[in-house]
Amino acid sequence: MSAQHILDYQRIAKAIDYIKNHFQLQPNLDEVAEFVGLSPAHFQKMFTDWAGTSPKKFLQFISLNHAKSLLKEEKTSLFDTTLETGLSSTSRLHDLFVKIEGMSPAEYKNGGKNLKIKYSFSESLFGNLISASTEKGVCYIAFDDDKMKAFSDLKLRFPNAEFSEKQDDFQKNALSIFNKDWGNLETVKLHLKGTDFQLKVWESLLKIPMGKLSTYGSLAQEVGNPNASRAVGAAIGSNPVAFLIPCHRVIQSSGKIGGYMWGSDRKQLLIGWESAKIYP
Repeated sequence: MSAQHILDYQRIAKAIDYIKNHFQLQPNLDEVAEFVGLSPAHFQKMFTDWAGTSPKKFLQFISLNHAKSLLKEEKTSLFDTTLETGLSSTSRLHDLFVKIEGMSPAEYKNGGKNLKIKYSFSESLFGNLISASTEKGVCYIAFDDDKMKAFSDLKLRFPNAEFSEKQDDFQKNALSIFNKDWGNLETVKLHLKGTDFQLKVWESLLKIPMGKLSTYGSLAQEVGNPNASRAVGAAIGSNPVAFLIPCHRVIQSSGKIGGYMWGSDRKQLLIGWESAKIYP
């Protein structure tokens, strides 16, 4: 990813933050472009190149009304709906290709002792990130611009593991999800440290179709405990793999975006970007 892509993301994030804080005033293209220091024509082109749709339509995708309309479309059970296969490369649902394997009880309890974890730093449309993997699959992906903090957070999850800075095929395959062409995606293998309940919630998140949204209450019903919304929220909040396990697709029942481990602005960007891919 080029430095220009990173700069574009930062400007888009700044624009989204401005719109979020001035939403009731419905700022137009000229106002937003001026705020991010670009001409309206340049901002329009840069934004369309990044998101694949116009600024106006993208902003509709991240609005409260759009979120509410998606929730109204939610059937009795999102997870009873079989996701289609054979879709075009621009709308292929990556969730079909993510497979989760839980770590053994010993690996879970001893802080990753005897695990050899490779990690690397990368750039994406949505900011810098760290990814890490074991011999069985990806165990961690997180957005973070501070490399030292990113690695420190990784070590907190696996305090007794052996680390080496290297990008392997598991990481490369997982990170390919950020490419625009999804026609040749391979199965992404995840090797995760979590309780049985957390793994169940993370697996349920994979069943929320791209471009759609669900709520904490709906997920609680799907994992078999309608009264466990708070526990589901905690499991979502401990998701160790950004974007691939799409916790950003879970919002409040009111339609409000709600919190996100990697920032609510980034959550809005992810939702809007995915909607633009499905509804260009």
